[in-house]
Amino acid sequence: MATAAVDSAMEVVPALAEEAAPEAAGLCCLVSLPGEVLEYILCRLRELCQSSGKVWKEQFRVRWPSLMKHYSPTDYVNWLEEYKVRQKAGLEARKIVASFSKRFFSEHVPCNGFSDIENLEGPEIFFEDELVCILNMEGRKALTWKYYAKKILYYLRQQKILNNLKAFLQHSDDFESYLEGAVYIDQYCNPLSEISLKDIHAQIDSIVELVCKTLRGINSRHPSLAFKAGGSSMIMEIELQSQVLDAMNYVLYDQLKFKGNRMDYYNALNLYMHQVLIRRTGIPISMSLLYMTVARKLGVPLEPVNFPSHFLLRWCQGAEGANLDIFDYIYIDAFGKGRQLTVKECEYLIGQHVTAALYGVVNVKKVLQRMVGNLLSLGKREGIDQSYQLLRDSLDLYLAMYPDQVQLLLLQARLYFHLGIWPEKVLDILQHIQTLDPGQHGAVGYLVQHTLEHIERKKEDVGVEVKLRSHEKHRDVCYSIGLIMKHKRYGYNCVIYGWDPTCMMGHEWIRNMNVHSLPHGHHQPFYNVLVEDGSCRYAAQENLEYNVEPQEISHPDVGRYFSEFTGTHYIPNAELELRYPEDLESVYETVQNIYSAKKENAE
Repeated sequence: MATAAVDSAMEVVPALAEEAAPEAAGLCCLVSLPGEVLEYILCRLRELCQSSGKVWKEQFRVRWPSLMKHYSPTDYVNWLEEYKVRQKAGLEARKIVASFSKRFFSEHVPCNGFSDIENLEGPEIFFEDELVCILNMEGRKALTWKYYAKKILYYLRQQKILNNLKAFLQHSDDFESYLEGAVYIDQYCNPLSEISLKDIHAQIDSIVELVCKTLRGINSRHPSLAFKAGGSSMIMEIELQSQVLDAMNYVLYDQLKFKGNRMDYYNALNLYMHQVLIRRTGIPISMSLLYMTVARKLGVPLEPVNFPSHFLLRWCQGAEGANLDIFDYIYIDAFGKGRQLTVKECEYLIGQHVTAALYGVVNVKKVLQRMVGNLLSLGKREGIDQSYQLLRDSLDLYLAMYPDQVQLLLLQARLYFHLGIWPEKVLDILQHIQTLDPGQHGAVGYLVQHTLEHIERKKEDVGVEVKLRSHEKHRDVCYSIGLIMKHKRYGYNCVIYGWDPTCMMGHEWIRNMNVHSLPHGHHQPFYNVLVEDGSCRYAAQENLEYNVEPQEISHPDVGRYFSEFTGTHYIPNAELELRYPEDLESVYETVQNIYSAKKENAE
């Protein structure tokens, strides 16, 4: 029987149809339906359009598809409310990103510069999703927005990963944890990449499947074939364990072509587990973690050995519960295609005798310490990356594990001081060092004094220096910000983001760079340029020339200064244009002249 609501609807529909356009007359057909059918239709429409119904869920999915993975099909969700919260979060995130260029153009974003977005209400995943949307905007536009969205996203994700790592380190050790800890390190150093422990395990499980296929050909009744993925059962018979290792060596090194990276050993990618799986190469510690994880999934209880200069695994050959020594183990070199070594061969591998203690198994924290120590060493070797990002990341990770390591705290303070960033944080670090080790008074006092001077200079900053090309003292400046240039001597491509009428560097820099050997010496315009290799340089005018075949400059700081790449030049953002207000017009004129001449030559 039809409800009162249906009866009312049946009265309203004909009236609406009469007032509407002729094509709307089809509404009258609804009233000819049986009351029960019309009631069902109206109830379904109401259900679909409710806040928890499919209409708003579909609207949410179409607008923000990447967020759907965070919802369970069984959860009750008010999709209308969720839509509103996500939209509000997006507007707030964009508002903050837009403010960053004005606030932090003249300096690195300070350590408290992210507090605005940290204090926003709403799910953090919504803010992150909006930042990712900004990064995925059309490639050559909104460069300044992308630059700051990337910085904010980098910071937010790193803070979350670091908190997860600290919580993880409080847990008791188990062999599943070695891989999990390594993935945290990978995530922290690559926060903009989509890396998850679940995906890493899935890739390793696919390797396990291949090993099982090979193992089936060796022994069709092997107990490992009955193991479920992620199981913790271990095989006790040495012969059965040996069959697993033989199958593993064949799959990893012969079939999948994994190998130790001898050609490019000192590359941070060798320590990131997701890259080890993609590139199928690594160094001893990362290859060992992969090898051990596969083995333990198949029931072979290999253990990590923090051997000097070359990380190894050990494989017990003695009876369970027996009083074992180092000679009761075989040592496996995963870097060397799973080669099995005796104690003597291990010493021969590194060319020195070592004590028995160094053949012992190590816990998760020690393994992670060694991985981060390797990254720290690589970070100190960085040359081109003037932001020292790897060194900064590895210091953060090491100090998360060992927060009272004085020498590393001092290195962190010196690094921030050298980069001219986060002076307030430098003072906090120095105070902590002084508390831990008063003997560091000399080094701490020097840095405190110069950091305070830096803070005072910032307070005295007179503001924006405007450079007008029309000014008499700038008459020799030939090039403009935004132009794509080529260095005549070194051949690198670059974009100009600043200029001086003469060299403004000190006497020592001028002497070291041999500027006096140039025909015009230091009495000529010099240009600040972003170079395609990621470096920033200060180049003499006589060493630069127009690049008649301009290309985008893949420098991480391009967005700090420019809002768009047109295909011929970069357009400065509002902050840079404020400093060089007459350059943009000069750029257009220069580009037009270059391509007019190029066209004439072609004809």
